[in-house]
Amino acid sequence: MNAVTARPVTVTSPHEVRRLLRAGDEIALLDLREEGPFAAAHPLFAVNLPLGRIEERIGVLVPRRDAPIVLYDNGEGRVARALPVFAALGYGNVSMLEGGLAGWRASGGEIFIDVNVPSKAFGELVEHVRHTPSLPAPELQARIARGDDLVILDARRFSEYHVMSIPGGRSVPGGELALRVRDIAPSPETVVVVNCAGRTRSIIGAQSLVNAGIPNPVFALRNGTIGWTLAGLELDHGAARTGGEPTGANVARARAAAAALAERTGVRAIGQGALSALQSDPARTVYRLDVRSPEDYAASHLEGFRSAPGGQLVQATDEWIGVRHGTIVLTDDDGVRARMTGHWLRQLGWREVYVLDDWAGAPRATGAEPVVLAAPLPEVDGVSVAALVAERAAGEGPLVIDLAASPAFRTGHVPGAVFAIRPDLAGHPRLADARDVVLTSPDGVAARLAAPELAHAGLRVRVLDGGTTAWRDAGQPLETGLDTARALSRPDDVYKRPYEGTDNAAAAMQAYLDWEFGLVAQLERDGTHGFSVLD
Repeated sequence: MNAVTARPVTVTSPHEVRRLLRAGDEIALLDLREEGPFAAAHPLFAVNLPLGRIEERIGVLVPRRDAPIVLYDNGEGRVARALPVFAALGYGNVSMLEGGLAGWRASGGEIFIDVNVPSKAFGELVEHVRHTPSLPAPELQARIARGDDLVILDARRFSEYHVMSIPGGRSVPGGELALRVRDIAPSPETVVVVNCAGRTRSIIGAQSLVNAGIPNPVFALRNGTIGWTLAGLELDHGAARTGGEPTGANVARARAAAAALAERTGVRAIGQGALSALQSDPARTVYRLDVRSPEDYAASHLEGFRSAPGGQLVQATDEWIGVRHGTIVLTDDDGVRARMTGHWLRQLGWREVYVLDDWAGAPRATGAEPVVLAAPLPEVDGVSVAALVAERAAGEGPLVIDLAASPAFRTGHVPGAVFAIRPDLAGHPRLADARDVVLTSPDGVAARLAAPELAHAGLRVRVLDGGTTAWRDAGQPLETGLDTARALSRPDDVYKRPYEGTDNAAAAMQAYLDWEFGLVAQLERDGTHGFSVLD
């Protein structure tokens, strides 16, 4: 990590953090540990920002450099290492949580487990308040077997749906449901069943359709694919059914319903002038988010807006927004998806949620969302794929260290590369005798950020040009798996979700459901959420 002149460290008490959360003031509470330890214990509104990923992610999570930031760890010393990094990046309102995680716990603060917890707890509260209709897996299976008039809509991302899905289901991510359902189920007699892997997106998706006033009977699949699996039923794999394009008349109906919900919940429509005024406010952190599908975003989007598909934004708000009570500006090109998303974000306690309707004359861009870094990448020595191949062919070659996330490393890495987490590199005993190191990561960004730290330690360090993606694109072979005996770090950087993938134990899935059932009681004990469910 880069060092700058030491400054006095400001300390913020857990009581003050809770006061700011309840008051609706801006605050970013950032957990600097890896995702595995974070998922084991954290405050409700903590956002996970691992120490080694600060430069990569802080620019989008906290775009305003003087937003109030409170950092914590669990005694690992990560806050001390992070403070000079934040200072070097120009963040001037940074403090540390008094006592860290232990101090939060000792002060009476509620401790939550898992990830994306505000959204999951909110989903449980929605079901508790609204009594969202649901069907257990055996009943849905019986209806399918009878040939009942029904459609099954999978509210997850297409990539999750493609891995495993309910037989006959089709992919309609949550933010698309209200826009497309009337064409998928044109008869008001058709039963609509919404599912996800667990509970949250099933509940929110089904309640979205209820809120939008569609005439069909609507149900959430109780406990999603987890419930289906625990009932001993078989899932589909590799499905590719989607929702299709909506017709004009049904878009108009969906737009009218979404506009009414937005008005009821306090979502306000603005134009480009009002957006400029919001962005010019020096005391306001503004997030500009395009809630359409990734495909729509890539085809054309407003410059400066990030891609945040509406269903995922409601499900995992903390992956896009680091400042609680920041200002959110949503946009779409249909008048439905942004308002439907906004009406949920308002219920999730976000004080100011706007929809930008006016695209006329605004600069546009195409393609995937660009990488946003908090500072320019450092100049480093590089090595091409061809040169690295030649060096290896001529002898043992350099030690290749891959800084990819552990799931990506397992999927494919340069043969012989070792897995590492960036904060573990400097001073690692296994590198004491290393004479020549090549760093890589999927796109090379993390490797370039880490290279100066090893160079300062006296090692010869180069970065693979274009990262592991360039290695693959050059036709070079990839190795799979992760040898923990050779790894320089424990692969605890990514928490294994009990509801993703096909190899989850039944006990883990049931434990996950049991945990979700208890979230409403945790919210009551915590007292900082500010959720308000539409009645």
